[in-house]
Amino acid sequence: MEEKELVIIGGGPAGLCAAIEARKKGIEVLLIDENLRPGGQLFKQIHRFFGSREHMAGVRGITIGEKLLNSAIEYRTEIWLNSIAYGIFKDRIIGIVRDGKNVLVKAKAVIIATGAIENPLAFRGWTLPGVMGAGACQTMINIHRVLPGKKVLMIGSGNVGLIVSYQLLQAGADVKGVIEIMPQIGGYLVHAAKIKRYGVPVFLSSTIVEAEGKTEVEGATICPVDQSFKPLLKKKKTIDVDLICIAVGLSPLNEILYQAGCLFTYQPYLGGTVALHNENMETTVEGIFVAGDCSGVEEASTAMEEGKLAGISAVEKLKREKYDEEKQEIRKRLNDFRIGTFGEKRRIAKEQLVKEYYERIKN
Repeated sequence: MEEKELVIIGGGPAGLCAAIEARKKGIEVLLIDENLRPGGQLFKQIHRFFGSREHMAGVRGITIGEKLLNSAIEYRTEIWLNSIAYGIFKDRIIGIVRDGKNVLVKAKAVIIATGAIENPLAFRGWTLPGVMGAGACQTMINIHRVLPGKKVLMIGSGNVGLIVSYQLLQAGADVKGVIEIMPQIGGYLVHAAKIKRYGVPVFLSSTIVEAEGKTEVEGATICPVDQSFKPLLKKKKTIDVDLICIAVGLSPLNEILYQAGCLFTYQPYLGGTVALHNENMETTVEGIFVAGDCSGVEEASTAMEEGKLAGISAVEKLKREKYDEEKQEIRKRLNDFRIGTFGEKRRIAKEQLVKEYYERIKN
């Protein structure tokens, strides 16, 4: 059995930032990722980030991913790729499948940064080839340079649905429409404006009824819904498409936190069920920290800041040194980002989560 000071599970923006902060302060780090290259969703994101200078406004996600990966390598982070952490057991012993072999690693501290998973949506014909998640579509066009369809219907007008619709347009697809069950667009208007310039219709208060076709998608039937979200089938119509993308939200990918024995709560504005953690990102299991979308679905910018906070907090626990000033600066940046229609609700949800952490560990 190998022994490490700090093991980070997940090599996306949160995991990489956590690794960099820990290595800066002299902690031995092992970063585990199931992919062939770290960086997570950043390497799919060809659009420019916005916000403040501290949040890398104006920089494309793919460029941010390259910078973080280069920094992690520069600080001599040990990285295991194509490796899957399947469990955390007593005394923080981690089970890992690496190159087809079972490996056990004992860690003094662990940071979980496994990200989020796309929510499914079931409807008639949803298992046909040509129905896929927006994230999978984004991977095909931005990573593999493959256009998965020529005529596209996007389900969901959140940021993911709007951004991927625009990227499909850039790749040469004809986006026939975006449907949204709510009476208003769910994502930022800056993203909605991009597809509007292309003349893409947005069908509000609407839903999908069926994916048409016998062996593959040949069309999509949609219809409006009433105020109770009941489909008005008498007003249904069919759109000629060969690709239906589903973008109906993300949920924290946190099964390994369940298995480790962490306590959970439900926070709808953070994507659903999330692990309780304190202001230092430490869960109810001592020595296990969380960061990024697995601790609540937000933006890549907040994931990076949470990764830094978790990394520094883990160092504090291992070295018994204080970095209060650095942590306070990070918390300020997080609060600065959690503003506006979307951010304010997430900030309140995070505050409630931390409060519940302390209430439940007392009992």
